[in-house]
Amino acid sequence: MAVSIRLKMLGTKHRPCYRIVALDSRKTRDGVTLENLGQYSPLPQETKIELNEEAVLNYLKDGAVPTETVKNILRQKGIVKVPQKAANGSVKFVWTKR
Repeated sequence: MAVSIRLKMLGTKHRPCYRIVALDSRKTRDGVTLENLGQYSPLPQETKIELNEEAVLNYLKDGAVPTETVKNILRQKGIVKVPQKAANGSVKFVWTKR
């Protein structure tokens, strides 16, 4: 099962609010989630990002793929993909908290 980390829409018209969730990539946007990882409120007067960083890192290390918007949110919170050299000289990218 391919897991993706993406936004699940909540809120009302002109007052969006999103949950950051892990779910099967074949499900719809508002389908059944595996786990709620945080919340994101993009309103200008009250922009708020709450995130369970340990759970997010666990999913990313297990191979979950975040959407572009979620990547930007993770970057704002200090969770980035960095290169790491392996013993055989190859480069591998891993997710880490800065």
